[in-house]
Amino acid sequence: MSQFHIPRKAILEAAHNWVDTPYQHQASVKGAGCDCLGLIRGIWREIYGQEPLEAPAYTPDWAESLGQETLLDAARHCLSPITNQDIQAGDILIFRMAPKVPCKHIAIMSGDNRIIHAYWGRAVVESFLVPYWTRRHAFSFAFPEIEIT
Repeated sequence: MSQFHIPRKAILEAAHNWVDTPYQHQASVKGAGCDCLGLIRGIWREIYGQEPLEAPAYTPDWAESLGQETLLDAARHCLSPITNQDIQAGDILIFRMAPKVPCKHIAIMSGDNRIIHAYWGRAVVESFLVPYWTRRHAFSFAFPEIEIT
């Protein structure tokens, strides 16, 4: 990667531009369709260009059927880990939807107590980080080369 710093504002602007994109499993096309991973992949392409990893085909129940931390492992490979207490707007949150199952959902912190994510069956939305999500928030990451504030 080059030696520059990505402004959080650029990440947030890119994320907001995906709002209302319909939910479409395994897609990553702004305005046409995406799932939660497709949202992050699309933002990555807008900010950095080529994706660092190729996303393999996956079924809606991939986490349950494989029992592997595929999403978390990819995040660890491509992103910079941060503590859950240190998240800021523009950082990535990863969720474990039930105890003892692999992480399966990903979102971007968009502001004070708000996230942008692809909501299954609906669209990319900005919603409150309500207790349903805070209880499931397992890991946090920053995009690489993000500005330090």
